[in-house]
Amino acid sequence: MSKNADRNGKQPVKTGRGANLHNGPGKGRPKGALNKTTKALKDIVLGSLAKAGGMSYLARQAEENPQAYLQLLGKVLPQDINATVTAKPWTPEQADEAVKEALEDRS
Repeated sequence: MSKNADRNGKQPVKTGRGANLHNGPGKGRPKGALNKTTKALKDIVLGSLAKAGGMSYLARQAEENPQAYLQLLGKVLPQDINATVTAKPWTPEQADEAVKEALEDRS
């Protein structure tokens, strides 16, 4: 018998503030859903990025402020990447050409 049980072994019923009247935890937020504050902050940051010029602004920051830009990349890139690489690595020139082609495709 738990220390809160009465003589008959029944748990006392909670009432008032903090009482869970549904026998168990509530549903809560869905997995992966942002709380209201985080969502609002994210919307503000993305809105300010759009006003500053979006992708062209970020590209300019990569040139003018590489340390800050790389810190931003570190925040938005996945921490762990589980992948098997079977291709040969690109030379720097091949990588530059692939990036240029990808950017041209987006235009």
